[in-house]
Amino acid sequence: MAAVLFDFSGTLFRVESADAWLRAALAGAGLALPGPELAETARALEAAGALPGGANPLRVPEELAEVWETRDQSPELHRAAYTGLSRQVPLPGPGLHDALYDRHMAPVAWRPYPDAAEVLGALRGHGIAVGVVSNIGWDLRPVFRAHGLDRYVDTYVLSYEHGIRKPDPRLFATACAALGAEPGRTLMVGDDRRADGGAAALGCAVHFVDHLPVTERPAGLRPVLDLVR
Repeated sequence: MAAVLFDFSGTLFRVESADAWLRAALAGAGLALPGPELAETARALEAAGALPGGANPLRVPEELAEVWETRDQSPELHRAAYTGLSRQVPLPGPGLHDALYDRHMAPVAWRPYPDAAEVLGALRGHGIAVGVVSNIGWDLRPVFRAHGLDRYVDTYVLSYEHGIRKPDPRLFATACAALGAEPGRTLMVGDDRRADGGAAALGCAVHFVDHLPVTERPAGLRPVLDLVR
């Protein structure tokens, strides 16, 4: 393999829990909820799918269906989709819906998987180019920089910057072109079989990892090193 493409959320990084996310937004607004109410509100937000990078909504309200399907094509659509979902849940302040959205973009809201630095560093040591291909509505580069992983990434191909999203093969083709790598010598690593599996249509090899909390997946990326040999 000449290059490896990685998904972001659920592959290299995992977003904080809904409970921690809500606590942080409340604290930033100078608000608090009693323990049981906070836990119940966090569960409701998670069920609504309001945390980007968290669980998908159990049900998308009809009025949000269109924006949900196109959410990764622009920052405006992404914010509208997720704040729309969070507004399905009553919160103790009207500004909290935007505060929650802003919080999820903070580097501190994300943790790299335990073996991410090890695997990315090993790929760099073997001269293998690395790209990040993500369906997302905001610039994730600061997350990589804050956690010291930006130095291992040669290119970022983000859906909102191109107006197309995975599984569209054009997004993977853009990444391969940026790395100067033939698709047949490129491996795509992700957690979404539909979205990340779209790379196969271009001729890339594909490897899937499980979207688990970081404590439950200490070495899920290490098989990548065997696949590129």
